[in-house]
Amino acid sequence: MWYSKYGRSKFHVFNDDAEWLQVDKVGHLYGSYVVSRLGQEAWRWSGISRNKRIWYSGLGGVVFQTMVEISDGFSTQWGWSWSDFGANILGSGIFVAQEFAWDDQRIKIKFSCHKNYYDEPGLNIRADKIYGESNSERFIKDYNAQTYWASVNLKSFLPRSNLPAWLSMAVGYGADGMFGANKNIGKDREGNIIFEREDIRRYRQWYLSPDIDFTKIKTNRKGLRILFFALTAFKFPAPSLEFSKGTFKVNAVHF
Repeated sequence: MWYSKYGRSKFHVFNDDAEWLQVDKVGHLYGSYVVSRLGQEAWRWSGISRNKRIWYSGLGGVVFQTMVEISDGFSTQWGWSWSDFGANILGSGIFVAQEFAWDDQRIKIKFSCHKNYYDEPGLNIRADKIYGESNSERFIKDYNAQTYWASVNLKSFLPRSNLPAWLSMAVGYGADGMFGANKNIGKDREGNIIFEREDIRRYRQWYLSPDIDFTKIKTNRKGLRILFFALTAFKFPAPSLEFSKGTFKVNAVHF
């Protein structure tokens, strides 16, 4: 999905700090966090000590994502990004800090995405070119359709309350209107402009939405426990309050 269309080069550094309104940076944070959580379950099963389990899991998240950064560094289209690397460390750091503080992930980093259908044929053609045509490519690469969440388990912070153990509130971040990394301009390999839509506003989106922490639902069935663990990587579809372009609006169901 990422590298097959582009050539290889000598290892080089690439500054992409300002690209995609930083949605891609939050994606790197999410990736290292989720890999760290997966690693912890494997280390827990192995029976090693708590401290080793936490540090190995956090390191595993960073190492996994760093392999992606190294591949970027050898690609003509991208390059090693220090800000991506920093986001990877931050994602694993969020995991490690919570384990040492609470022996639990009270604040889970989650992801949601939907298939975007753009209003104009030209925009759909542009989206197919930069984000991919298949659902799997769009799921990973369409930054206009992604939301990343910090989902806070309420009962963990309010243990004496009558709130259900599974109830969480999630704060989300996304962006829209992006048809290029920095500007809505596309160029061919010779530098000729082939797409120009600077009239389309690029903007950030902030959300507040209820969520479900499936790991707090008690069950003796191993299959369900594995399923519930997997589901906590994703935000449960629910209504959301959105703040964007200076105004609030309500979304009936947010994916």
